[in-house]
Amino acid sequence: MSVMWHALQATPLLWLAVTLLVFEGADQLSKRSNRHPLCHPVLLATPVLIAILLTTRTPYPLYAQHTAMLGFLLGPATVGLAVPLWRNRALVRRAAGPLLLALFAGSLTAILSVTGIVWAFGGSAQILATVAPRSVTTPVAMALAAQLGGIPALAAVVVLIAGVFGAMIATPLLDALRLRDYRVRGFAAGVAAHGFGTARAFQVTEIGGTFAGIGMALNAAMTALLLTLWAVL
Repeated sequence: MSVMWHALQATPLLWLAVTLLVFEGADQLSKRSNRHPLCHPVLLATPVLIAILLTTRTPYPLYAQHTAMLGFLLGPATVGLAVPLWRNRALVRRAAGPLLLALFAGSLTAILSVTGIVWAFGGSAQILATVAPRSVTTPVAMALAAQLGGIPALAAVVVLIAGVFGAMIATPLLDALRLRDYRVRGFAAGVAAHGFGTARAFQVTEIGGTFAGIGMALNAAMTALLLTLWAVL
């Protein structure tokens, strides 16, 4: 039995299938809860996958190797955001001015808030550099953290946490603030919670998702610019 399990464990499709099944189950629970903030699919699926890996004593490098295809698919999925952007290009063009102002304010606030909190608790310069890019997508955050002298692997974890919790609280927070314009709601979610916020915005409305995608992309560029200036100065 042990030999059979080890043979099965070495099959690349096993962990890909397990990951997809666990996430699908988590997504179904999220749908049944009417997308309750505490039932975010990633939040539900992650501990289950961790428990499975620990129970089966599967090394994480092996799991990462066998699920690398999911990471590869992030590229086409991100490029696919251009489709709704093109469909709503006129709407986006009319809001260009306010978007740029909101982008600068959002990027600067994201950097200063997290670094300010870490600094207040006595965080080192290395940790400050690690958490500073927490509101951009993982590849950009890891590259920026390395450039600033931070820890890229830890930056990826910080980005994941920021994205999940940002997507969880976006809807109730924006409802509490009585923001009804889905352009504003989507853009805020994309800037604050990158891909997770964008996915959440698309679950609500295409307009919100379109502006979230814009916010996610532009925030990566703006954050990179601001942090590069910070490093130089």
